[in-house]
Amino acid sequence: MSKISSDDEVFLAPEMNAFGRQFRDYVADSERQKSVEEFYKTQHISQTLDFVKKMRNDYGRLDKMVMNNWKCCELLNEVVDESDPDLDEPQIQHLLQSAEAIRKDYPNEDWLHLTALIHDLGKVLTLPQFGGFPQWAVVGDTFLVGCAFDESNVHHKYFMENPDFHNPNYKTKVGIYSEGCGLENVFMSWGHDD
Repeated sequence: MSKISSDDEVFLAPEMNAFGRQFRDYVADSERQKSVEEFYKTQHISQTLDFVKKMRNDYGRLDKMVMNNWKCCELLNEVVDESDPDLDEPQIQHLLQSAEAIRKDYPNEDWLHLTALIHDLGKVLTLPQFGGFPQWAVVGDTFLVGCAFDESNVHHKYFMENPDFHNPNYKTKVGIYSEGCGLENVFMSWGHDD
């Protein structure tokens, strides 16, 4: 276990995932890793600026459905995140484990417990009643679009197959943006956090 501490608190973080490997190991030689890499290949090829703008327009109004949080959590029993090299379980288990770990380590921060519980609710977009989107359009790491793809992105090599990679307007570090414009003024890959 790795020890992470602040002034008066200590958190023991596990060093191995459910598969006995280090967390976020995107190069391990395993069946799970092969499917994770294939996921990122598809995501990196498909998440374009035009796609992000369309999804923001279609889903940004949050007018598709109303339901309570627990009902939404229960729906995640049907979703296993294909991008996660550490977990091959339904997302409801991930939500509950995250919320409980946060509750245990930060018992007086009830807002943080709730945040951990609901942080992945947007993954219901993969279910038919919410659009049935392919996982590349919902889960996985988030990155900027409309500018050069940063080389620190997992499986960066697959961005070369993204149509935006070849657009001269997007090839520079800032692309269509201006330096220091702020997160509210950029386009990020579309996903469950939106």
